[in-house]
This record gives sequence, C-alpha cells and structure tokens, in this order.
Amino acid sequence: MIAYPEIDPVVVALGPVKVHWYGLMYLLAFASAWWLGRRRASQSNSIIQPQQVDDLIFYGAIGVVLGGRFGSVLFYNFDSFIANPLYLFKIWEGGMSFHGGFLGVLVAMEVYRRKLGCRFFELTDFIAPLVPLGLATGRLGNFINAELWGAPSNLPWAMKLSCEQFPSDRYVDFAGPLCFSARHPSQLYEMLLEGVLLFIVLWWMSAKPKPVMTMSGYFLLLYGLARSSVEFIRLPDAHIGYLLNTDWLTKGIVLSVPMIILGFAFIIYARRAGSNATVS
Repeated sequence: MIAYPEIDPVVVALGPVKVHWYGLMYLLAFASAWWLGRRRASQSNSIIQPQQVDDLIFYGAIGVVLGGRFGSVLFYNFDSFIANPLYLFKIWEGGMSFHGGFLGVLVAMEVYRRKLGCRFFELTDFIAPLVPLGLATGRLGNFINAELWGAPSNLPWAMKLSCEQFPSDRYVDFAGPLCFSARHPSQLYEMLLEGVLLFIVLWWMSAKPKPVMTMSGYFLLLYGLARSSVEFIRLPDAHIGYLLNTDWLTKGIVLSVPMIILGFAFIIYARRAGSNATVS
C-alpha cells in the first residue's frame, strides 16, 4: 500500500491571488493542444494553417470551460440548479464535467469551422489527437485535489487515505473506519487510459490520411471504452450514487455508452464512404 501524499492544492499564493494546481493543469492541457496542433497543421495536406491554431485553441478553451461547467451542473448537480439557478455561476465551488466540456468543444468547433470554411468532421478529425494529453493533465489535477477515488483495493499501488482526505459524505457508501482503507487511484488509471494510451494510439493513427470521420469515431469509441472500464471501480458521488438500483451503473457509464455507439457507427460509415481522405 502507498500512503497518499498530501499535496497543497495551491501552487503559489501572492497575497489574495492563488494559483491552484488544477488551474495549472488546464493551462498545460491547452498548451499541449496548441503545440501538437501546430505540428499537425504544418503537414502539407492539413485543413488548417499553423497560424490558425491559435484561434482554434481559443475557441476550444471557451468550449471546454463553459461546457464543462454547464455539464457539471446539468449532469451531476441538477437538483442544486433547480433549487437555485444562480448555482450555475458559483464557479468558486468547483465542478467540471468532461462530457459537458466535450459538448462545449463540439459547439465551439461548429462555430470555428464556419470561419474556416471546412466540414465539421474534417475539423474534429484534426483535433481528435490533440485532446488526450489535456485529459491526462486534468486527471492528474484530480489526483492532486484528492478527488474521484476508487473502491477499496489490496493492490500494491493502492492509495491509503485518511478520513480527512476521504470524507464519508462525499462518496456513495463508504463511511467511518473504511475511509482509512487503501483505494484504487482511479484518477491515475484514467490519466493513463484516457490520456497517455489514447494519445499514443490516436497520434500514431493520424500519421497517415484517413477517411473523413475516422479519427473522430476512434476518439469517441476509445475514450468511451476507457472511461467506462474505470467507472466500474470509481466511486460515484454520494448525492448521485449508483443508478437503477445496481451496484455498478454510474452516470459516467451512462454518458459514455452513447460515445461508444456513435464512435463505432462513425468508423463503419467512414470506411464505407471512404473515397475522401484527410490527414486525421
């Protein structure tokens, strides 16, 4: 077992101004997407020019932040929103959702692709390999914040937490002495699967031209599979719990299954209609 290292969530504080690790992870995510985007845009048959990547990341960042917040409220804290609609704007209380951020990025890309004059899936194929490293830094931020823990585990790398680090009212069914038990570091599992591994696969696949919609499909399919697999050992929030009286079905699985289905459908469609190819 490994004792979870208590990490100050604040990187540096200058008077009232505080820089948090989680915010820094977002900056690293956007920086990595910008750098990778410039590399992809330098390819001869790219749909976007290197100098246009700056605007692409700007639009994407807006989509991530706004969509992530809206998704967190609507998917995971809707009761709080109904009780007080102003809860949506209480960003100081935290709360970001990947699925909300994902939808926000799609909206942002639809707006930006009209400026570029390209097809929607040409643009989403372009950005698909840019996203996973940002997901990896986000999950690292979750680990530093001591959130999104997994179920108890006896594995050698399981993290041993204190009750202060694992409050009984934050997760679905573990309280009292059990908060001292070692747990799956599900944030690190997601960092490796949704982030590092997904990046390696998509970046490798993007080296050669693919039919339009292919890379978008693989992103949806592989992310959905990675996220769903970890959800089986990641504990849901206490105010949501497991769904449909099960001990395994979480909101994360419900939101990820449509991604798997759509991803598979996109890949099949792209192969059948594969006369048009793009670097993706």
